[in-house]
Amino acid sequence: MHKYSLEEGKLLVNAARTAIELSLRMEHLKNDIIYKRVSGLSYKDGVFVTIEHYPTRTLRGCMGYHSGREDIGKSVIEAALSSAFEDSRFTPLSLKELDHITIEVSILTEPKEITGSAETRNRKIKIGKDGLIVRYGFHEGLLLPIVAVEQGWDSKKFLEEVCIKAGISPEMWRQPAVKFYTFETQVFKEESPEGNVIERHIKNVH
Repeated sequence: MHKYSLEEGKLLVNAARTAIELSLRMEHLKNDIIYKRVSGLSYKDGVFVTIEHYPTRTLRGCMGYHSGREDIGKSVIEAALSSAFEDSRFTPLSLKELDHITIEVSILTEPKEITGSAETRNRKIKIGKDGLIVRYGFHEGLLLPIVAVEQGWDSKKFLEEVCIKAGISPEMWRQPAVKFYTFETQVFKEESPEGNVIERHIKNVH
């Protein structure tokens, strides 16, 4: 994964917000208008865009891609629109909400498979550093590193919860046929709606 500067992070967060706003204000949005703002970022990394209510920080949408599909700018714009309008857990975002949400962009490293027995895999997970992906047949689930920290989960609980996210039994983490992968993130976030963009660091790694 490319190490992104704060200026690049700001560019991506602003592109995500602009995409959502233009989509709400324009009936026929031409994404090329926004792509031009981030055309200089040709890196291909996985990305998720998280939308939260402000100031409660309750989730409003989170969608993305665990591996690089195309240039990071385009991926961010597509993930932002999916988070705002296609996350099945929520109704589509409305224009009146736009001034009451914050945007967060998480850029993902390439996933690495966790090998070994179930207990070995459990020991290898570093809470606060690692995100998790689970794959089993047609089932797949992903949880960002920050989720385990915010929820106060240990590695076993993290494994169980990513299984639930994928629609399989939480105890399936013990099965050797179930594949798990870790990844890390670089995160950029608005401090307030349309406010200053900072790089977010997860402090309590253990």
